[in-house]
Amino acid sequence: MNHSNATQMDILNKAIIQQTFYKLLPQHAFKNPVMACVWVGTVLTVIATLMGSTSLGFGLLLTLILLVTVLFANYAEAVAEAKGRGQAASLRQARENLTANRIADLNATPHVISANLLKKDDLVVVKAGEIVPADGEIIRGFATINESAVTGESAPVLREADTDRSGVIGGTKVLSDQIIIRVSNEAGHSFLDRMIALVEGANRQKTPNEIALSILLNIMTITFVVVVATLPFIGSMVGIKISLVLLIALLVCLIPTTIGGLLPAIGIAGMNRALKANVLAKSGKAVEVAGDIDVLLLDKTGTITYGDRQATAFYPLKGVAIQNLRQAAVLSSLADPTPEGKSIVKLAQEQGEQVHSSEIEMQFIPFSAQTRISGVDLAENRQIRKGSYDAIIQLPYQNQTIQAELKQVVETVARKGATPLVVIDREMILGVIELSDVIKPGIKERFALLREMGIKTIMVTGDNPLTAAAIAAEAGVDDYIAEAKPEDKLNCIRKEQAAGKLVAMVGDGTNDAPALAQADIGLAMNSGTQAAKEAGNMVDLDSDPTKLLDVVEIGKQQLITRGALTTFSLANDVSKYFVILPALFAVAIPQLEVLNILQLSSPSSAVISALIFNALIIPMLIPLALKGVQFKPASALQLLRRNMLIYGVGGVVFPFIAIKLIDLVVSLWI
Repeated sequence: MNHSNATQMDILNKAIIQQTFYKLLPQHAFKNPVMACVWVGTVLTVIATLMGSTSLGFGLLLTLILLVTVLFANYAEAVAEAKGRGQAASLRQARENLTANRIADLNATPHVISANLLKKDDLVVVKAGEIVPADGEIIRGFATINESAVTGESAPVLREADTDRSGVIGGTKVLSDQIIIRVSNEAGHSFLDRMIALVEGANRQKTPNEIALSILLNIMTITFVVVVATLPFIGSMVGIKISLVLLIALLVCLIPTTIGGLLPAIGIAGMNRALKANVLAKSGKAVEVAGDIDVLLLDKTGTITYGDRQATAFYPLKGVAIQNLRQAAVLSSLADPTPEGKSIVKLAQEQGEQVHSSEIEMQFIPFSAQTRISGVDLAENRQIRKGSYDAIIQLPYQNQTIQAELKQVVETVARKGATPLVVIDREMILGVIELSDVIKPGIKERFALLREMGIKTIMVTGDNPLTAAAIAAEAGVDDYIAEAKPEDKLNCIRKEQAAGKLVAMVGDGTNDAPALAQADIGLAMNSGTQAAKEAGNMVDLDSDPTKLLDVVEIGKQQLITRGALTTFSLANDVSKYFVILPALFAVAIPQLEVLNILQLSSPSSAVISALIFNALIIPMLIPLALKGVQFKPASALQLLRRNMLIYGVGGVVFPFIAIKLIDLVVSLWI
């Protein structure tokens, strides 16, 4: 057996030995009213047996079966909790004995202190080879960081100040350079602490659907307790005396013990599935709400497309030499740190343009979200700018005579799904650079599956309407918002919510924070700013924008699993009625023998067989509760039909077969 398998077995054994029996204590047992009835029934059966209410062997056998039923329910919850203990242990190791180089200000000398003493807004210096002591945001410098201790991904990532990738997590390792971090979470409130609490189930809150189902199960349990409690009085009127032991057996078979025992495990398993996908949900409610989402807002860049737009062509206007366009494009991009800017220089070099940046005095004008223009100022008052068509034509000193030609070129590029970037030199429009992005493979098929489930997809992009329309058509989204500003996302979410829809979106920047907070599911990127991570109710540790699609599937699977197992459990009860009721009354009322459709060998065998099945079905369903019912995109009506056919009809038929087989074995020694 390899080390990982041995570790997994150790975790499961610990769950069985420590948790399964520990949960028999009343303060834990009575947290689940359904299983609490079985627990009380076990105690009463022992007492009734010792008082001579039934034969010693029969009574002790029923007691053992009832005790095993409770233990199996405890086992289901304990195993679900144990699934996260290995991850919790590794997370704890990541933060043990951490120290921090705290500084009073950006120019102060660092002092070494324990990471547990750090407070919010403290400044910390972290050098190559050191561990990040606390969650925070880089305010100076950049570095490559190994986040494998948290995300499991060994490939290093780049984090940089003053960008949307400035967030760092305590316990990760800096591999290069030096950064200064402003601490955002004090000890005990970090991402690691939050993840440890979640995987161990300590902070798991019941979801609205789980609460509603718990109320239903509790009402059913109370109803059957009343029914069973009145049976002795009804029986006495017709001369039937029913022993307490048989009444308890009847009650345990009537109440929904199967789903009652599995319900906590299903909820914990849903959280674990999210964590397995490297999604940190701040509550179980967030995971489940994801399964009810009606609308998805997705950024084009990085989600639908790869996001690394590359310059693919230069289009000079009439009367402009392509060399002049290339030269101006290169000059405006030499100091441009973006992938687009670097690709412009690369394309020009491939086409023969000579680049001598060291010989040119220039002042770079960085891109601004407000102006949507960048460029460079050269000697002799020469100004070269590149930017979106809408931004360029707003400049007051433009030559109006060639705008019609420019518009035609821009539209030609946009219809291809590419982004047009207009280049001007002083008052002269030189031409257009074509920036092409690539649709991610398989994304169209995923959107089609979402559409099958009744989920509307909306692409949000800063591109002009023509480019947005072309990419939206190629990707297969239902709608798009072009030239989007941060407030446009917020308005779109509010509009959909006003129509009664549940909305999910993904974001990583500070300007995404209002929309992330407004959305029903806000998935923030781990690499993003602290404001975004605080605003969202989920954080993707892999910083993969397409993870939003996986989150929806995890939520759907959670809902389907609970619904399927509830259907199966209630259907089981129907079968058990036909087994145990004839066993109780057939002797006194021979006419009820017609209900003994399984022709079980004796009333005692029927009761024992029904209870054994009732106990064994819980561990049989534990793997399904933990793994989840297989998710297949379908409409709500299709899912209902499938549930009723497989888990409804199957839940009625399977117990008949299983109980009959158990009876054949039990009858041999009773």
